[in-house]
Amino acid sequence: MGRIPTLLMGRYELGKLLGKGSFAKVYRARNMETGEEAAIKIMDKDHLAKSGAVQRQVMREIDIMRRVRHPNIVRIQEVMATKRSIFVVMEFVGGGSLDVYLAHRAGRGVGEAPARRVFQQLVSALDYCHSLGVFHRDIKPENILVDGAGNIKVADFGLSALAEDERREALLHTVCGTPMFIAPEVFLRCGYDGAKADVWACGVVLFALAAGRYPFNQRDTSLYHMIRRADYHCPPWFSTGLARLVRRLLCPDPARRIAMAQIKENVWFKKGFKEVPRSLSEPEERDSDSDDDSTVSLASSEDPSSPVVRAQHRSYSSGMHTSVSAPSLTTLENTGSAAEPPRIRRLKSLNAFDIIASSPSLNLTGLFEEPGEQMRFVSAAPVSKIISKLEEIAGHVSFTARTKEYQVSIGGNGSRGALLVSAKIFELTPELVMVKVCKKAGDTAEYRQFCYNELKPGLRGLVDGLPEDGGEPIASNSG
Repeated sequence: MGRIPTLLMGRYELGKLLGKGSFAKVYRARNMETGEEAAIKIMDKDHLAKSGAVQRQVMREIDIMRRVRHPNIVRIQEVMATKRSIFVVMEFVGGGSLDVYLAHRAGRGVGEAPARRVFQQLVSALDYCHSLGVFHRDIKPENILVDGAGNIKVADFGLSALAEDERREALLHTVCGTPMFIAPEVFLRCGYDGAKADVWACGVVLFALAAGRYPFNQRDTSLYHMIRRADYHCPPWFSTGLARLVRRLLCPDPARRIAMAQIKENVWFKKGFKEVPRSLSEPEERDSDSDDDSTVSLASSEDPSSPVVRAQHRSYSSGMHTSVSAPSLTTLENTGSAAEPPRIRRLKSLNAFDIIASSPSLNLTGLFEEPGEQMRFVSAAPVSKIISKLEEIAGHVSFTARTKEYQVSIGGNGSRGALLVSAKIFELTPELVMVKVCKKAGDTAEYRQFCYNELKPGLRGLVDGLPEDGGEPIASNSG
């Protein structure tokens, strides 16, 4: 990964190494502007590019963290990228991981009341994830962090699976996780319900909290047989209610295993339980537009050390605030104007993780694929002015322009046949929009000619960050 600078992006002072894996290192850091502590995961893009599986895992984690917002889940504060690295800035959870607490209480547990409190928060976080179609698949004490107030934060969604990968009701066919926490049906490789597998892992964690040991802790092949038979014994200090719940959690038959909704109705579980208010845990509203235009990119910064994209969560209550930073954007001023006549129901907004996902400076080959020829740029101009300019450009070449909602379709007969170009506008912030231009039909060379000879010169006064490619117009090959 190379030498990591002490001062990252001119904004974060890096401290001690908290942990490292094959593809990432996590450092303790301090925000120089606010003084707040953070944990920064640093990933080398070249290293990631060598493993397609890890690339998909990074994409999955970005997509998942775009969705999940819950007080018992580690919060992503910011995502940045340079030509070489990806930096994921997360909230710093200073209490360490749950396995450290368990190690100090080996053989005796943390007590039933503290175990219940941790379990309640774990179930609340996972039930929320499941409602979004996200299954963690690697629940274990190492991935459960504890803050200074004794509250837990679920971390490491790298092995998570999204339900829509195989439709919401589909069974998952990937065996992953840590052996002593894996549900018996996962070992069978015949497909399993991700939610029920997470329930099993929650049962193992609850048992470990209350007993001070794991229910299945063999280091040889007998571990699988113990798990398959649910061969464990509750210690004598377990209350009747706790023992009954553990039996339902660690039921080897997933069809008979208790579900998340049933856990929350369990008498032992409900004691002192307070549900997380939905205003804190609701995900960002996602546009239902089915067009494949849900991602955007920013023009690469010439400075390899400068942040290309920053995404910040300001607070749980106010929702996600997306900020975009690059040298070409820092001097933009709000060009607010009088209210525009409404053209559509709602301008589609873009999540900052969408921006990170397809940024060309990220360039994780094969990670974010987009078909066809595309050009993107940022503008602070009013949307109505951008649309009018696009329609004007179409008229210059005797093409027709059809505007529907915030999308302008430009089409006509070129020298090589019919050409259809789409320009779609997305909201980045209240002051900035992203315009994505792509070829829908026609000759690619003629499309490029139209973009560089007509579109770019025509839009030059309205946009910032319009890609430069030498600046020379493309000569027409036609007579």
